[in-house]
Amino acid sequence: MKREASKYLLLIGLAAVAGCAEEKPNTFKFVGELPPDFGYVAVAHYEPEPGEKCEVTDWRRSFNRHWPKEYEPTSIIEIRKTIKDCRMIVKRIKIRIMATYGSAFYHEAEDRANVGIYTELDEKYRRVMNAEDGDTFYGECQWRFRTMGPDRVIAKLLRCKKDNERGELYVGSPFGAYLVDQLPGKTIRMNIRLSEKEHPSGGDTWVEFPSGWKRCLGKGVEDMYGFCRGNTTDFIDFKMPDGRICSIYPNCGE
Repeated sequence: MKREASKYLLLIGLAAVAGCAEEKPNTFKFVGELPPDFGYVAVAHYEPEPGEKCEVTDWRRSFNRHWPKEYEPTSIIEIRKTIKDCRMIVKRIKIRIMATYGSAFYHEAEDRANVGIYTELDEKYRRVMNAEDGDTFYGECQWRFRTMGPDRVIAKLLRCKKDNERGELYVGSPFGAYLVDQLPGKTIRMNIRLSEKEHPSGGDTWVEFPSGWKRCLGKGVEDMYGFCRGNTTDFIDFKMPDGRICSIYPNCGE
């Protein structure tokens, strides 16, 4: 009798262990693989699960909002949450790709990326988990430069896009689309590379030479717009973010 009871308890224990083993995690990891002096700020947006009627219609959680003072490249994202007795599910992650180009607090720029999460999504739009532990979507960022103010100080903008050369389809900001059932226990990586070549942010203000870009003089020294208008022989100096006075960008001198 004792032997039968022991066997029965053992079977119950094994069943419980198997049940725990089959339970899927309620989180996934989001990892930013970014160039030096880059980071990301992310906001996970939650909505009520399909069929739920809730007072709460939108809930958000932020990650790395104190960048660059505090930064963690790996964020743990909860898939489902209960907020005020409402069962909610993550629907999207809005990402700001951040970068610095100098030492001053205003020497930074940003662009966007996104992760879309769906309960239903046509197979041709959703990504395939190519790695055993998850997936990586790819982007490329480029610095766009211009001058500002009467001292013609260099300021930069950041432009990021899907990296078609590394297999991403279509145009637009870096983006990954997933079914919610693909995510438990997985790692989603956003891999961003920086273009080696910078480019002016506006047209007809710089002329490119083998050694770099020269700033057009425009109508004269006081012309802050400095459109070339066909004059590709008269140029003007400008100030780099570190205070150097230069005649060609980005190498400063010829």
